[in-house]
Amino acid sequence: MKPINIILAVLGGAIAGAAVGLLFAPNKGNETRQKIVDALKKKGVKMEPEKIDELAADISKELEK
Repeated sequence: MKPINIILAVLGGAIAGAAVGLLFAPNKGNETRQKIVDALKKKGVKMEPEKIDELAADISKELEK
C-alpha cells in the first residue's frame, strides 16, 4: 500500500469512529448531527455546509439500520 492510502484510511477511520461515538451518545438527533458536523469541521473536512449536513444524516441513517 502507498503511504497516502494508509494516511487516508487512518483519517477515514478516525472520522467514522468519532461519528459512531457521537451517534451513540444520549442526545437528540439534531444535536447529534450538529456534533458530527462540528467534529468534521475540527478534523479539517472542507465541504459545503449542505454537503456536511447530508453526510451527517447519511451516517445517522446507516447506524440506525
